[in-house]
Amino acid sequence: MGEARVFGVYGPVVAIEGFRRISLYEVARVGEEGLLGEVIKVQGSRAFVQVYEETSGVAPGDPVRLTGEPLTVELGPGLLGRILDGLGRPLDRVEDPFLGRGFALSALDREVGFRFTPLAREGEVLSPGDLIGEVFETRSVRHRVMYPADAKPARLVEVAKEGFYRVDDVVARTERGEEIRLCSRWRIRVPRPVGSRLPFGEPLLTGTRVIDTLFPVAVGGAAVVPGGFGTGKTVTQQSLARFCAADVVIYIGCGERGNEMTEVLEEFPRLIDPRTGHSLMERTILIANTSNMPVAAREASLYLGMTIAEYYRDMGYRVALMADSTSRWAEALREISGRLEEMPGEEGYPAYLSSRLAQYYERAGVCECLGRPRREGSITVVSAVSPPGGDFSEPVTQASLRLAGAFWALDKSLAQRRHFPSIHWRNSYTLYWDVLSGWFEAEMGREWLELRDFLRWILDREAELMEVVSLVGRDALSEEDLMTLEVARLVRVFYLQQNAFDPVDSCTPLRKQLLMMRALKAMYEGGREALRRGATYSRFLSLDLGSLLRDMAAMEFTHNFEERASPLLEEISSRLARLGVV
Repeated sequence: MGEARVFGVYGPVVAIEGFRRISLYEVARVGEEGLLGEVIKVQGSRAFVQVYEETSGVAPGDPVRLTGEPLTVELGPGLLGRILDGLGRPLDRVEDPFLGRGFALSALDREVGFRFTPLAREGEVLSPGDLIGEVFETRSVRHRVMYPADAKPARLVEVAKEGFYRVDDVVARTERGEEIRLCSRWRIRVPRPVGSRLPFGEPLLTGTRVIDTLFPVAVGGAAVVPGGFGTGKTVTQQSLARFCAADVVIYIGCGERGNEMTEVLEEFPRLIDPRTGHSLMERTILIANTSNMPVAAREASLYLGMTIAEYYRDMGYRVALMADSTSRWAEALREISGRLEEMPGEEGYPAYLSSRLAQYYERAGVCECLGRPRREGSITVVSAVSPPGGDFSEPVTQASLRLAGAFWALDKSLAQRRHFPSIHWRNSYTLYWDVLSGWFEAEMGREWLELRDFLRWILDREAELMEVVSLVGRDALSEEDLMTLEVARLVRVFYLQQNAFDPVDSCTPLRKQLLMMRALKAMYEGGREALRRGATYSRFLSLDLGSLLRDMAAMEFTHNFEERASPLLEEISSRLARLGVV
């Protein structure tokens, strides 16, 4: 620790001098109000501090206190259900809506007690990551108290008995005199260690048909959701946060408009988790860092969210991390880089933009966690990107493309036609299909792969036929081609399109998706056979098969869904039979 003085103020960057010893990424308290900052550059006798709060009023000569520690986050029971800012300060525990500068408050409530159940025994030799006990943090998640990941092995000489403890209470001691509490701290820029990395093998089911069927993301993988203004990035991510098959969800609002984040903060506590029937906030952490907050704090918010995600991953949970959006995070990097007079790269972004994004995405994955008992955890990252004007060739989108395995391209023309989610099936892709196809075949049968191929084929065929229509008109198409266009329209309207606000249609389990695809393929094959036997396209249209699909989509999924849906499938066959199909 030490004291220095402000030399100059350049927006959120403050130059300091007069220090004896300083380290890169050391936390500093700037000015009389103790504004939180971080050393990001050391040059000769001067250093530059990135301040995470408004620097108006800071003047040359003001004191700067160096703490000698990097930026850390407090980890422990009580994080779930919390609303934090980009620096880990709890916004939901602040009574005054206007935060004072230099505001400091622990993310964890010191007054709340948690019921601790010991798992380790006295005399055991603990290694990093070993479980010491459990705490019932919420009704949905058991919080596992772990031996520190950066500690050396030691023999346990004391373990607390079962009972209620606060986060600062000591629950274990080692032979070296180390005290283990319910809470701990970790540096947000340093990845938490793992036992070993594991290969992908299972999809993260989202309940969104276009994603689960055509562009699945693996558990532990990374997906990018790029789209211009009004294409539905935020609603898509909120739907994923609600319905994805994750144990813990961390939602980061990074640089988005305040009214959008306000909707999230107001809506999430009211949502019911479809997996447990309890409040969705019991397995969710919200990090709010809106566009009207200090720009420098955006840069820290992504690392904060990732560190918390790693903490719950180490307990053996599946964590889904939603970041909205990495473009605003990159804009913060660009502004800070400009203040430091660094050489700009493409479109003014710093030359290290790609490497910083890589450091972020590489912290996702599936792993065998440190310690005993053996457990597996994962972090799946879904990041929104907001390219200016919807231009996917801009640097942030292109850098994200090289790092993520799934690309869900939001299309403005689909959004203007009120087709949501506006994920375009021709511009999107997934690199995880080769490793996930075996899982789908094992769980859903070979038919799933065949039906998926059918959907992809008919959408591609529609695009080819529409090119012909744009050149010579619909009159040039055969009856079978017209029927193909009609079935492709049904695929788009009743399968790929999904209402995120409908209590039934917002989430579609795989079994229901399978039956809907089966109905679509039956319509195509039955219609084609009828045309070959002399039926006409106009008679095929008169069957009104879309109403049957609409009824199937509106049916709530229960254990006997297939039994209740079978009359609709029979009705499809019956109507096609009236066209002469045997």
